[in-house]
Amino acid sequence: MRIIPAIDVINGKTVRLTKGNYNIKTIYNESPLEVAKQYEDYGIKYLHLVDLDGAKSKQIVNYKILEQIATKTKLNVDFGGGLKSNNDLRIAFNSGAKQVTGGSIAVKHPDIFSSWLKRYGGHKIILGADIRDKKIAINGWQEQSNLELIPFINNYIKKGVEYVICTDINKDGMLQGPSLSLYKNVISKCSNTSIKLIASGGISNIEDLYKLKNIGCEGAIIGKALYENKITLKQLEKLY
Repeated sequence: MRIIPAIDVINGKTVRLTKGNYNIKTIYNESPLEVAKQYEDYGIKYLHLVDLDGAKSKQIVNYKILEQIATKTKLNVDFGGGLKSNNDLRIAFNSGAKQVTGGSIAVKHPDIFSSWLKRYGGHKIILGADIRDKKIAINGWQEQSNLELIPFINNYIKKGVEYVICTDINKDGMLQGPSLSLYKNVISKCSNTSIKLIASGGISNIEDLYKLKNIGCEGAIIGKALYENKITLKQLEKLY
């Protein structure tokens, strides 16, 4: 299972939110690049970079941070947040993203997201399926849709999606453990059993990673547990 640290960016700084609430924000580092380099030093190969400013706005915002990390580290960066148009996607790839995650765009403009899948392939375009109270949430988790998780994912599997990042928003930043039952349900009910499911939200210790691996998750995104030293980089180093 791939270990994927997360760097969430607001105003150019590394932050973490609690349950996606922009009013409950902790700044952990003034320099996302410094954090990324630290991950790389410990053998980390992947990074989930989220433009929280972009997620709330109508376009990508913090692409310069992406460009810095992509040019000054060898991390494989998946970039999400603020990808609302073909131009945003072009900027993200030109700035060095290896993959991009589309969530709100997949809900509000499925034709555009489907065209991305057709043009770039499912290995480059990740479906962001962020869920609160059994419904997909969008726009930086500020808005609730009426879409249910499993039909939403299955619809896009038919259109070529290979990777899905699924975040239980109620678990995010709480350090109370991931939603194992949710991920088991996704893996068992998705029409393509080879779907690469990336778990996100709630991971609190190293044992959580083993649990996610055992149920079949392809990757796990770690955020607050790293910043609060619930999981150390030395512990992760031993997993490689």
